[in-house]
Amino acid sequence: MQTSLFEIPQLNKAHQPPLQQCSVMCSCGFTDESPKVLFFVTEVDYKTATKIVVENHYLHRQAPCSKAYGLFCKQCNNIIGVVMYGVSCSSTLLKGICGKEEQSNVYELTRLWIKDGTPKNTESYLIGNTLKLLDKEIIVSFAEIQQGHNGTVYQATNFLYCGLSAKFKDPKVKGLEHQHHATYANRMTMQQVRDKYGDENVYYVDRPRKHRYIYFNAKGRRKKELLGKLKYEILPYPKTQLVAG
Repeated sequence: MQTSLFEIPQLNKAHQPPLQQCSVMCSCGFTDESPKVLFFVTEVDYKTATKIVVENHYLHRQAPCSKAYGLFCKQCNNIIGVVMYGVSCSSTLLKGICGKEEQSNVYELTRLWIKDGTPKNTESYLIGNTLKLLDKEIIVSFAEIQQGHNGTVYQATNFLYCGLSAKFKDPKVKGLEHQHHATYANRMTMQQVRDKYGDENVYYVDRPRKHRYIYFNAKGRRKKELLGKLKYEILPYPKTQLVAG
């Protein structure tokens, strides 16, 4: 029986490398064959995933990670990319999707990185083959307009488009502009930031808005129930690039 791009048969254990080999980067050249012919997906540990994204993802910093999966080359058994899912530190985000009663049922897709030069649909292959392995039913992810992204990979994996993220201002501290605000202001109110660093050293900048995508990892009646709880309007997929702001 032919499988679809996102169907997950039993993972081929012969292709699962020992964990200590997971951080060895694949150097193979690739044909235009389907990703399911060339690659396989398996879970990797936090240390491996974090090392890959800090070294290669454009943000070059850690992210919340409860589950991580690697994309591996069948030819050399080395890693080509990773996707990370974690629990957001923002309770507003967790409660804002389907309400307070579902806030513990939410993962955010926090990082996705795949080596350049892979065939078309490789990113959607990795995402599509990991969503069903997760132990939560609500997955949210954001496409950064500032990086020229409109979420094509999420559209290809049947996420729902729910508009732009809310307008928000992030605190900045003079002398710490090189750090992300979560480093020096994590879980702090704006008043607490001012109290700690001094009013004269704190200023605020508009956070760039992002495209918001949501996926329900459920079927049938349960999926309908979650759709009924969704607090955002489902909108047509964006097809043109917006200006961040």
